[in-house]
Amino acid sequence: MRAHPSLSVSLLLICPALASAQTVQRQEGRAYAANGDTLLYRETHWLQGSQQAQSRLVLYRCADGRPFARKWMTPQGSPQTPDFALEDGRDGYQEGVRGNGAARTVYVRATSDATPVSRALEVPSGAVVDAGFDAAVRRHWADLLEGQPVAFQFLLPSRQRLVPLKLQRTGALTWKGQPAQQLQMKLDAWFGFAVPAVTLIYASADQRLLQFTGTGNVRDQNGRYPQVRVEFPSPPVAAGAAELATARGQALVKTCDS
Repeated sequence: MRAHPSLSVSLLLICPALASAQTVQRQEGRAYAANGDTLLYRETHWLQGSQQAQSRLVLYRCADGRPFARKWMTPQGSPQTPDFALEDGRDGYQEGVRGNGAARTVYVRATSDATPVSRALEVPSGAVVDAGFDAAVRRHWADLLEGQPVAFQFLLPSRQRLVPLKLQRTGALTWKGQPAQQLQMKLDAWFGFAVPAVTLIYASADQRLLQFTGTGNVRDQNGRYPQVRVEFPSPPVAAGAAELATARGQALVKTCDS
């Protein structure tokens, strides 16, 4: 998965031809209410390419498995600052970032019949866009383990601005039987609006994201961004190009109600 809108973990693929030339992996996630075990939605992620230039596609699925939203993410200069495009099939909401290098355009469309609102931004070196926080964690892993905080600018598409965040290790723990490290990401200044802190749990062995707890990046039925706990208990597995192409073209449902 942003930080008001969240950072929840998300992905993309540029074209089916690339999928056949590079390894594709699939990973499953489940999003629960932050303080309970109510399943809110599922996430299926497809990853392609190396961590330094990784493209991703994610389908957000109703609890019964039907997809209601899709996000594409492609590398743009740095793995921390990808381009991405999110579309929610329930009401046509869209948001994303596109551009070249530091010069980017952030856009938001509230509903399918609304006029998109966009803004040009300069994204500085070392900033983080969307799921680029995952690359930032790996880049600064050694510093984090030593207790050093990492500060960076994070892009909030819904507010079309960059905000300062601080990432810091808060301790070691065992997560579902495996050694892990807990990190916290929080606003590093006061901006007149609240951004709840995000808690991240990473596997100690391979720096794989195991759990994200914070503000989700897909809205609930009331148009709000709920506090969620997204778990990724299993590592990615091999997937095929045909599966990826199907996921890219799969129709999005307009409601998760039966």
